[in-house]
Amino acid sequence: MRIPDRLASRLPGRLGERTERPVVSLVRLHGVISPATGPVPRSVINASSVEKVLERAFAADRLAAVALLINSPGGSPTQSALVADRIRGLADEHGVPVLAFCEDVAASGGYWLACAADEIYAHPTSLVGSIGVISQGFGLDGLLERVGVQRRLYTAGTSKSRLDPFLPEKDEDVVWLRGLQDQLHEMFRQWVTERRGDRLKTDADLFSGEVWTGSRAVELGLVDGLGTARGVLGERFADAELVPVESRKPLLARLGLGAPAASGGPAGLSSVDGLLGLAQAAEVRASWARYGL
Repeated sequence: MRIPDRLASRLPGRLGERTERPVVSLVRLHGVISPATGPVPRSVINASSVEKVLERAFAADRLAAVALLINSPGGSPTQSALVADRIRGLADEHGVPVLAFCEDVAASGGYWLACAADEIYAHPTSLVGSIGVISQGFGLDGLLERVGVQRRLYTAGTSKSRLDPFLPEKDEDVVWLRGLQDQLHEMFRQWVTERRGDRLKTDADLFSGEVWTGSRAVELGLVDGLGTARGVLGERFADAELVPVESRKPLLARLGLGAPAASGGPAGLSSVDGLLGLAQAAEVRASWARYGL
């Protein structure tokens, strides 16, 4: 017997077979769904931020399945659709099942992502659903006058300044917005119906924008069962190795070094950026707060 074979024969069986075990890739989709970069690193989901992660997850050797760990209150319908379409494209290309696991919340766009999976699981306390469309903003038309500031707005096209927060709201603009929301809502409804099929309870109003606990979501057919990723995957793929797939950090971040604060540029730029960052952080916080998180 050759020395390598002799050594291998003395190793525990499971250890010697480790390289031959099937793999389940774990992809964490955590954050608000937005085309913009988040105020906190990796706090936002969009097509750009998850592209490489998804590609690596589906390219793993001996791949048995891909698990999506979803924790999102939703956000951009376009980014939700782009990410979900990419997941389905890769799943079809590699011929592997996709399982979604709802954590604290998989609502609105978060549930859109979950429907990209072949099976959806949730914790009994998870918040699931919110199949609807929401728009939000502020009416600031009296603010500038109160502080003595003139705003000068010039447009070409009668609809160019529609729903401008510094102009009085017009009834026809609200009608237009609601028509747009209805179109997006119908697309969301079609996506859920296509993906969930006859598992949905047709006698329930599933598309009202309501959110349910994971336990209730099972009864409504929005999810397939209750359980955690470790529990379900451990039972379904008992011999598989669960491998988290994450985005690669920039070199400076891997070395524990942060980017230096900006000191150049036009005067006042850093303060403006700071205010924008605070506003974005507040918007992200409000998205989670709608679900008590």
